[in-house]
Amino acid sequence: MPAQAMGDDRRFRVITALAGALAGLSLAPLGLPPLLWLALVPLWGASPVGAGLWGAAAVLVSHRWLLWLHPLDWIGVPGPLSLPICLALWLTCGLAGGLLLSGWGWLVHRLGPRRLATALLASGLWGLAEVLLAAGPLFWIGLGTSPLPADRPLAGLAALGGSGFVAAVQLLIGWCCWRTLVAPAASRRGWGLGLMALLLFSHGLGWSQLRPERAERGEPFRVLVLQPAVPTREKFQPERQRDLLLQIATARQQAAVLGVPLLLPEGTLVLGQSMPEADAEVLSGGFRLEGEELRSSVLRFEPGTREASGWVDKARVVPLGEWVPLAGLWRWGGLSAVGGVEPGPPSRLLRRHGGNPAVAICYELASGEGLRQASAAGASWLLASANLDPYPALLRDQFTALAQLRAIEVGRWLVSSANTGPSLVIDSQGLVRAALPPGRSQLGVFKLERLKRATTYQIWREAPLILMILLGGAGCIWFQRPRRGQSH
Repeated sequence: MPAQAMGDDRRFRVITALAGALAGLSLAPLGLPPLLWLALVPLWGASPVGAGLWGAAAVLVSHRWLLWLHPLDWIGVPGPLSLPICLALWLTCGLAGGLLLSGWGWLVHRLGPRRLATALLASGLWGLAEVLLAAGPLFWIGLGTSPLPADRPLAGLAALGGSGFVAAVQLLIGWCCWRTLVAPAASRRGWGLGLMALLLFSHGLGWSQLRPERAERGEPFRVLVLQPAVPTREKFQPERQRDLLLQIATARQQAAVLGVPLLLPEGTLVLGQSMPEADAEVLSGGFRLEGEELRSSVLRFEPGTREASGWVDKARVVPLGEWVPLAGLWRWGGLSAVGGVEPGPPSRLLRRHGGNPAVAICYELASGEGLRQASAAGASWLLASANLDPYPALLRDQFTALAQLRAIEVGRWLVSSANTGPSLVIDSQGLVRAALPPGRSQLGVFKLERLKRATTYQIWREAPLILMILLGGAGCIWFQRPRRGQSH
């Protein structure tokens, strides 16, 4: 390769890596899709190596909140090892993202990036991969959340095909931007008009799912949310546990006085902990035993009772943090103060009188499938219970974007009960209706509605993505087949 060509290739790789960093910045708290579309332009013309650099940079920037795990001394990791462990975790995530995008870039390069069939196939596969990654054992936030909070009409596409479909449509928009730039001058106007048509159609289709007149009116009810703001590094100290129980007891009494039937504290009750009595139902985080297995759960305490009568167990537990493979042989509880937890059943439906919620515990909110299944089984509202301390505001904003997306997908109101925030209520169209100030101990009465209408995504799941992949795959096969008269 000539020296000038090698220099141009290096410069383009640098530009592609910077574009990946811009893609990471385009997620919440900004949530500005035009930044993402701009970042996607060099990706479509990149080599597999360039695509890998794009993916690594995007993940490193969007998941930089992982560095706030340091220091890990509260779980027994010595100070000199804490920062290297956190850096290794962050870099491993970036490497994984780079490898995935390198494989995607190879496929696009092999099939020919200028073809619409390639764009359909590659975009659909990307969206489907995001869905699968979000259901995996680790926390993952992809391009499906990037329209929020700034571009809610585009996020409305989630009601049709879920977050993966939102990601795929944005890949197509980025492809149209790239094709417009690389097209010959004579056809550039046509590609520009096609880009505008796609933008108008996608936003109009998404907005059609979020129109105020389309919104279902459900049965209203109120909940009292307790945001205790107990630092994670102190959460299991005896004095902090006593303080938490006092906060819950006071809040339960206040709920009864205010006539609010349901209290939602983000508390972590220790194993066997009883609930202070009062005339209000409580859904609180805590631990329980299933046989000899320790489970992390949302526990239901009926009005006037001290013992849990129902629960939903956390199904996705953190590998090496909460859950350790073959822990009995290792004799090790993992890198967490709550190590030794076993995963529970996949169902997210919590049955109770007065409307069943679909429950997402911690980073289970990253995947919409469990909430979709629970909504189809009768859940009329969503509950997200999470502890995002000691992470920065960046993760809180990403968590809020995920909560908005989940509410849009299944057409349900969502309440988030979080230790340090975000504690908020979101309507079925993805609008944040009320929120408590983050990082402070607060009580808040939230009003929401119980709904029953099913969205298209709730019924058809990833069918739009599958259709996109099938159309793109058929087109690629058509273009790859030998033509009559072509030499073999």
